[in-house]
Amino acid sequence: MSASHELEKAATAYALDAVRMDKQGQKGRAITLYQKAIESLLQLVQLYPEYGLNKVYVQRAMAYQERIKVIQGGVSATEMRDEANSDAMGGAATMENDGSTKSGTDEVIVTERPLVSWDQVVGLEDAKRAIKEAIVYPVQRPDLFPLGWPRGILLFGPPGCGKTLLVAAAASELDANFYSIDAASIMSKWLGDAEKNVAKLFGAARKSANEGKVTLVFVDELDSLMGKRSDEAGGEIRVKNQFLKEMDGVTDKGKNLHVYVIGATNKPWNLDDAFIRRFQKRILVPLPDSSTRLSMLKQYSSALTIGNDVDLSVLSRCAEGFSGSDIRDVFQSAQLSLISEFFESGKATDKEAKPRPLTMADFRQIFEKRKPSVSQKMLKEYDDWFENFKAL
Repeated sequence: MSASHELEKAATAYALDAVRMDKQGQKGRAITLYQKAIESLLQLVQLYPEYGLNKVYVQRAMAYQERIKVIQGGVSATEMRDEANSDAMGGAATMENDGSTKSGTDEVIVTERPLVSWDQVVGLEDAKRAIKEAIVYPVQRPDLFPLGWPRGILLFGPPGCGKTLLVAAAASELDANFYSIDAASIMSKWLGDAEKNVAKLFGAARKSANEGKVTLVFVDELDSLMGKRSDEAGGEIRVKNQFLKEMDGVTDKGKNLHVYVIGATNKPWNLDDAFIRRFQKRILVPLPDSSTRLSMLKQYSSALTIGNDVDLSVLSRCAEGFSGSDIRDVFQSAQLSLISEFFESGKATDKEAKPRPLTMADFRQIFEKRKPSVSQKMLKEYDDWFENFKAL
């Protein structure tokens, strides 16, 4: 499913950029980016018709299309909401077995519980320990925490290093209700009703916790939603204020509800100061170190046919400075190059034929063409921010 991951990542990137252009008044650029997000989402649905999140992808594509109509001046915001409740959302309703439509929050929140174990999170021992201390242990033995426990947790660091995977592992271990939202969905789909739906989201989380269920509210791309306040429209300010209010309600030390707000960001320095202090745990998720890189290489190579000359310890040194996502991409690129060679040789027509094993030369060729996605300047910015705001 690596292709699906790439499409989903592309759709998210386009949507975030579209929202930013929309906010800046660059309507033409925003429309183009919304359209690209729609294309990526629909391509994902077409390629993987049985994928469990297709319903969410279709609804998001519809939401972006509705926003395009508003920008183009074809309908007013009020008319757009009316259409969303009738014609547009009627298409989504046909996908429901009971024929009913969903509320605004349901349309943009992914509640499917991830199936990820701690063993699948390679390395990141400090981050795993901090999350277990803040979430897992208080759930298992709340009586040992007379002063309460952290309920706001910020994961920050370079992209592609496992922030989302950490949250998924915690949710899976605790069999928690998992609410996953992103800034693009909130700002492009909820529009004028955003703050009301933020309240509904946290209301649903508290209701779940009151019923004895651990609940994780995961906000990806946190800086896009809770960035520093400058030149914002009234609606955006109201959304932030509502989030602050709801987070204060969750982190109230007089309550013992197991509701946790976990934010992930690649740009912690863009966060509003008011939000930073509400995340009692602020955890750096760094690039993989030498031993972690070696473990990742072993994991990825186990799925491929590798030649005897491939030295993973040498590849680990070649991958210094690469993120976990970068390392996966190296293996994926090497395999793609090998498969391309196999097809071009004409051997693929023989159903019994198999590609040759990957060699050290194949990997060296890929490393010559690829550079890490994280610069030394970015790493220094993360280290500096961590020194100023760390809270493990």
